[in-house]
Formats: sequence, structure tokens, C-alpha cells
Amino acid sequence: MTMNKNERPSFLKRRGAAVGIVICFVAVIALVGVYTFNNYQKDIDEQMAKAEKQAEQLTEDKTEETTADDIVLPEAGEQEDKGTASEENSPGTESGENGGQDSAGAGTGDADGAAASGADTSGVWFSEDSVLTWPASGAVIMGYSMDQTVFFQTLEQYKYNPAMIISGEVGETITASAAGIVTDIAETAQTGTTVSLDMGNGYTAVYGQLTDVALSAGDYVNAGEKIGNLSEPTKYYSIEGPNLYFEILKDGEPVDPMNFME
Repeated sequence: MTMNKNERPSFLKRRGAAVGIVICFVAVIALVGVYTFNNYQKDIDEQMAKAEKQAEQLTEDKTEETTADDIVLPEAGEQEDKGTASEENSPGTESGENGGQDSAGAGTGDADGAAASGADTSGVWFSEDSVLTWPASGAVIMGYSMDQTVFFQTLEQYKYNPAMIISGEVGETITASAAGIVTDIAETAQTGTTVSLDMGNGYTAVYGQLTDVALSAGDYVNAGEKIGNLSEPTKYYSIEGPNLYFEILKDGEPVDPMNFME
């Protein structure tokens, strides 16, 4: 096909326009690439600078850290001096000393109490041949039993019974079965107000479930003399009713009171 002279310039124009568009497109791509590269390079530079700064900071921190070699131990003399001062200023040491004094004081008080409770018992004497009078007016509702268990109604269980349980009326007078020295007046959950009398020769009489006791440790009580009044029963004997807990000990071990009753 043969172009005429009028068509050739038009073709060249179109061709030139296409080339121009391609060149512009390439230029745009190049500009975008350059811009992107510049931004990427900037990010890289910023990250590198940040990393270098962090590395410097870590180096400074490590330099400031104290190592074991940098610790200076005090001399032996200094340690002893500080230890002595520490002991002198320690509140525990001071309280310990005071505690020791308090304990000593308490011990002295206990010794005084023991002296009072351990009053001269040369005027009292009790032996296996001695006789006990009845301390209460009622009947024995539970006898001494240490070789086999007996049933306690209130507790609903079988137990050994080291004493003799004597029924009585609330408020009735309880008297000493034998002469003795008051060694202890205690308050217990089981037997309430309880008085112990040293009868001599290792024998002790224990009277429980009492009230209105006007005695003190060290008092001498004659046989038949009032010890106190019978109180309401404790919760351990609520079903059994008002009763006297009467126990005899020989060298601290319970024995059967019936062996001595008149």
C-alpha cells in the first residue's frame, strides 16, 4: 500500500504522540521510583540512627551497672563494730532482756504462789488407814472407775471416772472430808470452781462444782469445816444434775474415795 504525501505527516504525528506518551509514562514511573527510593532510604537512615542511639544507651547502662568486683567488703573490724552496734540498737535484744526480767519476775511470783500453796503441812496427816467423812448429803450417782469405763449421760459416751460423783442440792454446804491445807483454787470447764486440799503424806482431796468459796491458797481447813456451797452443774453434768465432784489423789494418781469413807 502506498501512502500519499498528505497522509505521511499525519502518521508521523500519531507516532510522535505515542512515543511522547510512552516517554511521559516512563518518566512518571521513574519519578515515582526515585521518590519511593528516597523515602525508603530515609526510613533506613532513621532506623539505623535509632539503632545506633539504642546501642549507645545500652553501652552507657552497662557502664553504670555495678559488678561484683566493684563491691568493697568492710574489714573484719568494721563488721564486728557494726555487729555490736546492731545488737545494742536491736529492739529485739532490748525486749529479750526485758522479757527475761519479766520471766524472772513471773518466776518469782510463781515461786511465791508455790510457797503459799506449799504451806507447812506438818500439822496434817493422812494415810491408807485414815477415814473420810462424807462431804455432801446426797447419794453416789457415779462411782470411781479407772479399771473400766462408765457411761456419762450428758456426754453420751463411756469414759473412765477418776472421782466420785455425789448428788446434792444447789446451795448446800460442802465440808472437808479431812483436815488439809488449801493448795489450789481453780476454775475449769468440767468441774467449775474446784478446791484442792493437801491432806499430808502425798494425799490430796479435790472438791469440784462449788460456789461461794471463801478460802485462799495456804489456808488450813479442819475436817467438817465449810469449803463452799454446791453450785449448778457444769454443761458436762447437766443431765446428772447438781453434784459434787470428789476426787482423792495419792502422789498425783487417783484412788478410790470409797476405800476411806466412814
